Amino acid sequence: MPLFTKKPAKHLTRLFFATDLHGSERTFRKFINAGKFYEVSILVMGGDITGKLLIPIIQEKNGHHRATLQGNVQHVETQEELKALLEKIGILGFYYQIMEENHFRELQANQSAIDALFHDLARQRLEAWIDLAETRLRGTGIRCFITGGNDDDPEVLSVLKRAGAQTFIDCEGEAVNVDDEHTMISVGLSTPTPWNTPRETTEEKLKEYIQEMVAKVPDISKAIFNFHDPPVDSTLDTCPQLDWSTDPPTPIVQAGQIVMHGAGSKSVRQAIEAHQPMLGLHGHIHESQGVAKIGRTTCVNPGSEYGEGILRGCLITFSNGEVEGFQMTSG
Repeated sequence: MPLFTKKPAKHLTRLFFATDLHGSERTFRKFINAGKFYEVSILVMGGDITGKLLIPIIQEKNGHHRATLQGNVQHVETQEELKALLEKIGILGFYYQIMEENHFRELQANQSAIDALFHDLARQRLEAWIDLAETRLRGTGIRCFITGGNDDDPEVLSVLKRAGAQTFIDCEGEAVNVDDEHTMISVGLSTPTPWNTPRETTEEKLKEYIQEMVAKVPDISKAIFNFHDPPVDSTLDTCPQLDWSTDPPTPIVQAGQIVMHGAGSKSVRQAIEAHQPMLGLHGHIHESQGVAKIGRTTCVNPGSEYGEGILRGCLITFSNGEVEGFQMTSG
């Protein structure tokens, strides 16, 4: 009989997680390229994938263009300048439409037409992103799991369910196998915010939905909770407390200091404390990048700097229900 026996090698799974890209073209391309760059088999996008603004670009009679971007009127005279403006708008995650002055005036007076155009442009960008993912990841063995967030309109998110997609997987509301052992459940809803975003719900309804999702997991010790809303008071949800009575909401100040608080979800925290999954993937609060332990569960929020074209993410390695290591990334 041998004195020493060799332990079987662990099968390690590597996952790259990012969230809150808010329509940023450059940041999404970095996300798709992160699969090969970090040598991972799984990409997870955790919600708030659509942009926030539509920028009208007015085509003037002399062939020039103008647009108001971030409070400044941009006057564009050449095609090179127009191309640079469109690239900047894409990095910021905004949408654009080039139109004549008369069309712009008509659109201004019709909010339903504005909403329809915004949703159409958002769907077009998501469809282009799916095309990009399917092209770049085909044959690599890398799968891209994606879910919406509270800022994403359900009408726009409908394009994520593309029949025949091989690498791009809409995982919201599903229990998906990320490898042979580990199951991920995804919830993109959030509790109420001052911004009245499209996919908000109460703590009570969120709790019920999470319970329905947990019931789909065969082994909770090997589960990943991909929940857009972070657990409350976890350091992953710290942000300025806002006065909801003003328009727009404004930070609350006491003794000359902005009051900070935990804006996450009680229901998410309760679910993590009760079930103790292997890993929690969260976002929603852009400025609260970090890693926190809740019992045995490793919870991460990589934060977001999408408007600068910077991809913040977290590279996570796990095996047999245990997180073996993690590393925050930025680039």
